[in-house]
Amino acid sequence: MNSATQKITLQGGAGVIEALLDLPADAPCGTAVIAHPHPLFGGTMTNKVVQTLARAFVQTGWRAVRFNFRGVGASAGVYDEGRGEAADMLEVIRQVAPEGPLAVAGFSFGAFVTSHVVADLAPRQPEKIVLVGTAASRFTVAPIAPQLHDRTLVLHGEQDDTVVLSSVMDWARPQSLPVTVIPGVEHFFHGQLPLLKSLVVRHLLAPAQA
Repeated sequence: MNSATQKITLQGGAGVIEALLDLPADAPCGTAVIAHPHPLFGGTMTNKVVQTLARAFVQTGWRAVRFNFRGVGASAGVYDEGRGEAADMLEVIRQVAPEGPLAVAGFSFGAFVTSHVVADLAPRQPEKIVLVGTAASRFTVAPIAPQLHDRTLVLHGEQDDTVVLSSVMDWARPQSLPVTVIPGVEHFFHGQLPLLKSLVVRHLLAPAQA
């Protein structure tokens, strides 16, 4: 958490949602909402990968909102296997980004949740989607609509032993959705967070496709 990070409180279906807001130096180009890893395995909005995603968005002009899923930190409620967590994320989006450019991102379990949120947002379409370490071996990840493929970055570590790469490829293959594989990297990107950030920044700076 940097010195400019603001603590904010939102409301969800289970009660209070604890969140953090980071602002860019200049007027933001839109709002990014970022989802964290599995609540039952230590996942929180201060996870290193989630923080790295927030920094990438802020660097490229987005205001970044991270939040704790229900039952994590000061967020009310209990773990709900992804259903309530998706509802939480949709509520966060409704409250912090009711209109204007929207980006969504998630890591691990958070990527699974984000995939379903993208589907539930239709016809609203995020400008950018970032899925890291997508938990396809453990959950049914929603497909990404073909018209959103150019806006979507799927990143996965070659040596991820938490979510094996083959499961992500099995999810992506029927969609012809590209997956960027980072050689030698495991699930939590230990020692490779700068590389993760640079890849996300490059995606965010790429011109949006129609």
